[in-house]
Amino acid sequence: MSDSSPFPLTSNSAKDSHLRLLVLSNGHGEDVIAVRILQELQQQPNPPEIFALPLVGQGHAYQQLDIPLVGSVRTMPSGGFIYMDGRQLVRDVQGGLLELTSSQIKAIRHWINTQKKSGHRTAILAVGDIVPLLFAWLSGANYGFVGTAKSEYYVRDEVSLLKRKNRAAWWESFSGSVYHPWERWLMSRHRCKVVFPRDSLTTEILKRWPIPAFDLGNPMMDGLEPTIPRQRFYSADVEKQELARPLIITLLPGSRPPEAYANWQQIMIAVSAMMALLRERDLVGHTSGTVVFLAAIAPSLHLESIRQILQSQGWRPHAEPPTKIPDPDALTFKQKNAYFIVSQNAYNDCLHLGDLAIAMAGTATEQFVGLGKPAITIPGQGPQFTPAFAEAQSRHLGQSVILVEEPAQVANVLKSLLANPDTVQVIAENGIRRMGKPGAAKRIAEYLMELLWNEY
Repeated sequence: MSDSSPFPLTSNSAKDSHLRLLVLSNGHGEDVIAVRILQELQQQPNPPEIFALPLVGQGHAYQQLDIPLVGSVRTMPSGGFIYMDGRQLVRDVQGGLLELTSSQIKAIRHWINTQKKSGHRTAILAVGDIVPLLFAWLSGANYGFVGTAKSEYYVRDEVSLLKRKNRAAWWESFSGSVYHPWERWLMSRHRCKVVFPRDSLTTEILKRWPIPAFDLGNPMMDGLEPTIPRQRFYSADVEKQELARPLIITLLPGSRPPEAYANWQQIMIAVSAMMALLRERDLVGHTSGTVVFLAAIAPSLHLESIRQILQSQGWRPHAEPPTKIPDPDALTFKQKNAYFIVSQNAYNDCLHLGDLAIAMAGTATEQFVGLGKPAITIPGQGPQFTPAFAEAQSRHLGQSVILVEEPAQVANVLKSLLANPDTVQVIAENGIRRMGKPGAAKRIAEYLMELLWNEY
């Protein structure tokens, strides 16, 4: 443990509820990661009283913990994806971004001053990118940072910098890290007491500067336990039984309408190309010959629209799915020797059951890869899953992501993966290494508690 406390108290006996923590996060994914950490923090002895200010969106994730929100919240036109498209930034500015930012900074400072006047000690936990980190610094309070947006894997692997075709790519790591000098400056201030990067490589690089970086893992891989454990075979016929099961392809179109519907159309083109190849025995000749497409559809999407698209492409309702999932409302369809299961309530199981994924999503793709599985991705129109986002994601996740330009190319990639089990094993090891093992939220919470309650 560090020989200094990040959030000093005034007396040894002050282990009480007078410590208050304000959490800043800037996006739905960041809100979810923050909530995972806060859930674990609340389970600790003498947890601080927690408040939150979601800088992007309404912060619905905090409602499940009944955490009070501080200041103004508002959904911007971009949904938080301004860094992917300058036009989105213009729309957000027109939608009141500057006024919202100003009011949020004032709200943070007001909250800090109010708590101090009431005799409470305060600390801030920033979750996301430079925006909450900057706001934490501007607050004047001590702060910690959970860096979710950046990874050194975007620009390098464990050996060297990645070779890039884009001449402007040098900008991403011109100063020796994917975190720019001004970001490192914020992380190296005296009031920044702890930094939790998202992976081991990023932690290693940040430690080259006087930054209190600790490698405790990525909370994104927490809370993904399946409802039904995947079947394991232990008999003498283990290989035969494994080959007899269906090939399961998980479909991840993203969660934000209307973008997710456009992504779904692209994924269905890929499915149609695979259906054409299903007539060739060598595509799944070493399996049962049965393929299951398992679609993880966010509750925010309209299931009836998905059903209509499926039936328009020749999929017919079917009573008994070949693969059981814990969702009584799941829809099952059949076409030739392939099945299509659509679920809005079994996300974790959809991730665990899949042998590989066709993905046009951010977090979901990373979580699937983190389970040691390959994902084939197709660039979309955005605002999130744009060609630039897809290309950056493929760098970040390395061999675990195979990026194709057109959905019809997915079938040949699938065929190649099935023919090369050694490649699939390398992909598995890569995904787990880049995304980390589960349990990070608890480790971070425990570390925070020790820091929060210790003195210099």
